[in-house]
Amino acid sequence: MKIHDLITTTDALADLCERLAKSEFVAVDTEFMRENTYWPELCLVQIANTEEAAAIDPLAEGIDLTPLLDLMCENEEVLKVFHAGGQDVEIIVNLTGKTPFPIFDTQIAMMAISQSEQIGYANLVDTWLNIQIDKGARFTDWSRRPLTDRQIEYAIGDVTHLSKIFPKILKKLIKTGRGAWLDAEMEKLADASNYLIDPDTSWKRIRSPGRNAQVLGRLKALAAWREGEAQHKNIPRGRIMRDETLADIASHPPKKQADLAKVRGLSAAWRDNDIGKRMMRVAAEAEPLSKSEMPEKMKRGAPLGKEGALVADLLKLLLKIRAREIDVAARLLTRADEMEALAAGVRDLKVLKGWRYDVFGKDALELVEGKLAFAVQDGKLKMTHIDDMQASMEEALAAE
Repeated sequence: MKIHDLITTTDALADLCERLAKSEFVAVDTEFMRENTYWPELCLVQIANTEEAAAIDPLAEGIDLTPLLDLMCENEEVLKVFHAGGQDVEIIVNLTGKTPFPIFDTQIAMMAISQSEQIGYANLVDTWLNIQIDKGARFTDWSRRPLTDRQIEYAIGDVTHLSKIFPKILKKLIKTGRGAWLDAEMEKLADASNYLIDPDTSWKRIRSPGRNAQVLGRLKALAAWREGEAQHKNIPRGRIMRDETLADIASHPPKKQADLAKVRGLSAAWRDNDIGKRMMRVAAEAEPLSKSEMPEKMKRGAPLGKEGALVADLLKLLLKIRAREIDVAARLLTRADEMEALAAGVRDLKVLKGWRYDVFGKDALELVEGKLAFAVQDGKLKMTHIDDMQASMEEALAAE
């Protein structure tokens, strides 16, 4: 495979992308910094097909990333392959408003062909190529220039390895016939709305302080205000105010700005600075949360009390057994909260639809309805249908 020198000009980037546009797929990775900024700062892009690989410096003076972004988002003939690509895709969405398409994530694919739950890249490379990656450059400052040879070599390795692993994963995926399982997961990854931050819904990420409409209205208004302040200053939202402090102010709003100096998590400067003045105004003008936006009342304990908890535990055991039997990650089939909802009598669930129903949901439903039981056979825990068990018992009695 040809490894190019670091690409720092638009012409070199355009030439590379013109060649890559003829590929069936490209492996893509990024290096970025976001510890001190609201928006992730793109510091390096690595890309490869089966014949060549390159690192692209987006911080190089005068470089225009349009050829690369067009390849990512406008060329639908080339499959874009990532590993755990959520943050990489987020960066592209921030730059273009679009996601790379079509898209494939090897971390998600591994869940369909093995019991690996969110396998890391180093383990992926070790598993498929028997290569141990040097992680020494992983946590370096990617924004500092010039980049060292070690940094570039490390970064390029992410896509050269991935370009070799992807065909192997795809071959096994085709062999198992589970490609359709991933369609919905990849569609979710390719939905730009999953990466766009709406300040008006940012309050939903904060632990809700009760169900008081006035308190939640303040929480919504304050969370949206904080998001706007963080975006404008391009600093992490936690640098403006931590979630806990925001929720505390929403529940117990200070009567005057001077009282902000007494709020845990805020500095004394808030008593008379401009940002404190803006926050006080937002809190004072907040409207109660509308009924349509009120969160559902949280159930305490298990959905069906102690018996429901036992049923949920049996479902989780069934999930482990089935995942082991068909060699798939349990997380791809369903989640714990779905198991608890199923035990509580909820039926409008993802696990009871499509391929998940065929593979696991049907048995899970039968377990809840008393049609499925557990049995030990040859020292292993197995699932057995009640009707089959009764038929076997009747046959054994008839033979006596």
